[in-house]
Amino acid sequence: MRRWASSLIHKGRRSSGKADSQPETQAAGDSMAEPQRNDQYTDGYAMVVEIGEQSTSHASNIILNHDFSGGLDSWHPNSCHAYVASREAGLLKGITANSVGCYAVVTKRTQSWQGLEQEITGKVSVCSTYTVSAFVRVHGDLQQPTVVQATLKLEYSDSPTSYLFVGSASVSEESWVRLEGSFSLPKLPKRIVFYLEGPPPGVDLLIDSVIVSSSSMKQIEEVTERCAYEEDDSIIKNPHFENGLNHWTGRGCKLVLRDSLEHGGVCPLNGKFFVVASHRSQTWNGIQQDITGKVKRKVAYEVTAIVRIDGADTNADVRATLWVQAPNGREQYIGIANLQASNKEWVQLRGKFLLNGVASKAVLYLEGPPSGVDILVDSLVLKRAKKVLPSNPPDIEGSRVQMVGSLRTINKNIIDNYDFSEGLRSWTPNCCNGYVVSGALNLFEGITPKTGQNYAVIRNRKESWQGLEQDITKKVSSGFTYSVSATVRVWGPYQESSTVLATLKLTNSDSSISYLQVGRALVSKDRWETLEGSFTLKSIPKQVVFFLEGPSPGLDILIDSVEVSCNKLKLHQNVLHGVNIIENSTFNDGLKKWSPLGSCTLSIHTGSPRLLPPLARESLGDQQPLSGLYVRATNRSETWMGPSQTVTDKLKLHLTYQVAAWVRVGSAVCGPQNINVALNVDNSWVNGGQVEVEDNEWHEIAGSFRVEKQPSKVVIYLQGPSPGVDLMLAGLHMFPVDRKARFDHLKEQTDKVRKRDIILKFAKSDVGLHGSPVIIRQTENSFPFGSCLNRSNIENEEFVDFFLKNFNWAVFGNELKWYHTEPQQGKFNYHDADEMLEFCERHDINVRGHCIFWEVEDIVQPWVKSLDRNNLMIAVQNRLKGLLSRYKGRFKHYDVNNEMLHGSFYQDRLGKDIRAYMFRESHQLDPTATLFVNDYNVEDGRDGKSTPEMYIQQILDLQERGAPVGGIGIQGHIDHPVGPIICSALDKLAILGLPIWFTELDVAAANEHIRADDLEIMLREAYAHPAVEGIVLWGFWEFFMCRDHSHLVDAEGDVNEAGKRYLALKQEWLSHADGHIDTHGEYKFRGYQGKYTVEINTPAKKFSRSFIVDKGDSPLVLNINL
Repeated sequence: MRRWASSLIHKGRRSSGKADSQPETQAAGDSMAEPQRNDQYTDGYAMVVEIGEQSTSHASNIILNHDFSGGLDSWHPNSCHAYVASREAGLLKGITANSVGCYAVVTKRTQSWQGLEQEITGKVSVCSTYTVSAFVRVHGDLQQPTVVQATLKLEYSDSPTSYLFVGSASVSEESWVRLEGSFSLPKLPKRIVFYLEGPPPGVDLLIDSVIVSSSSMKQIEEVTERCAYEEDDSIIKNPHFENGLNHWTGRGCKLVLRDSLEHGGVCPLNGKFFVVASHRSQTWNGIQQDITGKVKRKVAYEVTAIVRIDGADTNADVRATLWVQAPNGREQYIGIANLQASNKEWVQLRGKFLLNGVASKAVLYLEGPPSGVDILVDSLVLKRAKKVLPSNPPDIEGSRVQMVGSLRTINKNIIDNYDFSEGLRSWTPNCCNGYVVSGALNLFEGITPKTGQNYAVIRNRKESWQGLEQDITKKVSSGFTYSVSATVRVWGPYQESSTVLATLKLTNSDSSISYLQVGRALVSKDRWETLEGSFTLKSIPKQVVFFLEGPSPGLDILIDSVEVSCNKLKLHQNVLHGVNIIENSTFNDGLKKWSPLGSCTLSIHTGSPRLLPPLARESLGDQQPLSGLYVRATNRSETWMGPSQTVTDKLKLHLTYQVAAWVRVGSAVCGPQNINVALNVDNSWVNGGQVEVEDNEWHEIAGSFRVEKQPSKVVIYLQGPSPGVDLMLAGLHMFPVDRKARFDHLKEQTDKVRKRDIILKFAKSDVGLHGSPVIIRQTENSFPFGSCLNRSNIENEEFVDFFLKNFNWAVFGNELKWYHTEPQQGKFNYHDADEMLEFCERHDINVRGHCIFWEVEDIVQPWVKSLDRNNLMIAVQNRLKGLLSRYKGRFKHYDVNNEMLHGSFYQDRLGKDIRAYMFRESHQLDPTATLFVNDYNVEDGRDGKSTPEMYIQQILDLQERGAPVGGIGIQGHIDHPVGPIICSALDKLAILGLPIWFTELDVAAANEHIRADDLEIMLREAYAHPAVEGIVLWGFWEFFMCRDHSHLVDAEGDVNEAGKRYLALKQEWLSHADGHIDTHGEYKFRGYQGKYTVEINTPAKKFSRSFIVDKGDSPLVLNINL
């Protein structure tokens, strides 16, 4: 479960004075009618108490008089007044308690920080984790919900008083709300005061009960999880309409409760009633419920609705949408789910969402069909989304195909005594001291273990490379990828964070020694952090030693646990990789294994190419030339007719297959013809590759596919040209690709393309430098790695933290697009883009401008579509001037007219020169920005309308018209990528001499291990190609991606296998070196571009310097003056 993140803030605005408090009671008889109780919170509170009593007893609550049954004993109002309300003493406006019968009322508040406090100084232990739970509500003149927060006031003897935020909740007058949070103190201050604060001045704060407990983390998670699920069913009130229309309202329409419709032709699917949203005059009209205060930020929720429509014979779109209003009044519409509903049957609408920011108002509603069409709702449920368990590696052995060779699974941790439960057995301190802390009575500086019962402390470190090591020579194998994970922290006199490194010391057969960094983490003394990384050894050296090192001398390294494991399935090299599974692909046996799809006629002829298709040559094991025979399909009366072959028993699940062939059409061609290698997988069409042709020459076709579920029948076939056009096929190859071999090639290519020879020349007049140790660490790779952002993302602290640590470029998802900045003519919204750009500039993040125009007609906003030619031209000019003048010099790139290979809205209306005009005007308005074309499906061979050749021709046409095209954007929305196909597309585009960027990269696969492999292929291919100058992901956070199953981090902040692979590659692409200064006072190494630190240890003194390696081909000589 996610918890509140504590942040320490120094403030100087609070008073510690205690005001006299006189109860301002109201007679029970004078109270107003009692509002309806919010039972979800009552149940949740009972759950907390029940479990607390079972596990740690009620005494575990360190708050005295937690339920105010003793009046205000132990509590003090801070510069305000307070009293306890109850049925006996009198209630406030008839508000009843949530638990035992009484609650505190904090009133006469003139500042938001005024509230109720209790000193807990002697009750808190260092480094223990405490959970906070309180039931609160407010009363007063409020137009919208407000925030109540729990805070610790920390008074130190040697530093200023500070305030630690430990939890908050959005509350209103309507019901009691549970405030939750947690905290842990790395050291104990002189005085600790807990208090509740937050609502605006003049608003009364009501507190029913408060629990601050030191339960174990496991108990906390169990309590929170169980409470969450108790609450889930109650997020939506009356979800099945058993209480009529209570809690439901029409959103611009009427609601009618029905038990049947059309004389019994439509009945409820589950319960007794359903609701009809009728008299709809707008698409946004529908059924709604206010859920303000019932959903929390940074928590994933799931919506499930059973719906159908009435009043239309065709299907209509039904959508679930969340309307949110922030405290500053900003509105946001979050699309949750949509589907095509009919009047024939009930269907399930299902989707998930997450709020990044605080919502002062939230309304969930259904909308979508055209006006006049009714929405029928059988039920609508909103729950906390269940955590999706991590994917297992794909079960390659479970598929039908029999393999030549074997698979073996490795998932064992190869580190002995990984959790130090046996002291330092198998571990050795390297030129320093170490011991193991075991048991709660022997804690080091009060620090408790993170996982088990022990941790190692490494002390008396004189050098940064000193740490703890273990010999793993006999436990690693060549060709496997091992993941590294360790839980670490530091301790010492410094407050700033320090880097802990995981390193392999490799002693080769010639006794030379090299070092391979395999993981790193930025850690502090405040908390345990997870170090992660990976490594693959092409060959096994004489000795392999794993060790942890890195922090500055004098800092202690604390190690809780270490894991080095390989949990993937390794395919032996002699299996199916590179082996064609198409039988009789050369047609030497006539039409054996081939059959016509449909009523067409097949015949064998001679005269096709004898060379293998170029894109298959690199990967195929059999390099024999083709026979020169081909099959010709004639008498084709449908586009889908052509030659086919059944391949059901030859396919292997989860493997990526490459497709390559020669194709041709007959001479009776009228216009461009699309040719498609397709698969019929249980009557579902799968695209294996496409090419568009206009002549009767032979053309190469290439593509890829993957089958994820066991099919009953798979047929591969060739289709596409118009009826009556003959279709020819030669040398069809379909084979699984060897990604490991490709990775090895790409690593070598990356070293050539991205690294640079570096010569450090050291100068020090009074010290002999020869032989002095040199330690070089790269701290940042300056190659552009970016991600897409949405405006609400920057309100999520965890999102921002991951983004800033792992990316140096950004692009906005929608906020700069014309339909967002001017949704209605003359009504502009630049606020979102302004805020996001300021965020990026504040953090030194470069930004791509996406996009000025979008050529696809379906994306163009209605008011633009309605303009005549003259007014459309004026609108285009205004858009260019308004956008580029406003942001002149601030966006590094612009995608000028998005997806011109797939749309022609502006060209059709304003003529062929309009595209070049957009480029020319953009350059004139902002000459500092690099202007890009940007399109999709260029790199994968699966779109006949979007080939590299077509893209090249488009760019040349633009340049001939004077368009200053400065860069080529490849979006990179790709499935099951194949390296040689991608590389070929990049090679072709590179002939233009323009920088190539992947601008919207994402890969989609339900299994996160497969997703990780796909992502690695794309990142390695891009990074290894000399023409690629930047890679921008189209997001990384779940629910904020354009495609399902493409995220790297789940909605609540957990990094999945794909995210870990990305982080591992970022670590791999950092250069580190260790050695000694030679007789010339130099040290040479080869490294990536970016920022470095160098540490030189001379007999007299240690020196540390930093330097930057820029992009370049020639050796870089840097003078380091000591």
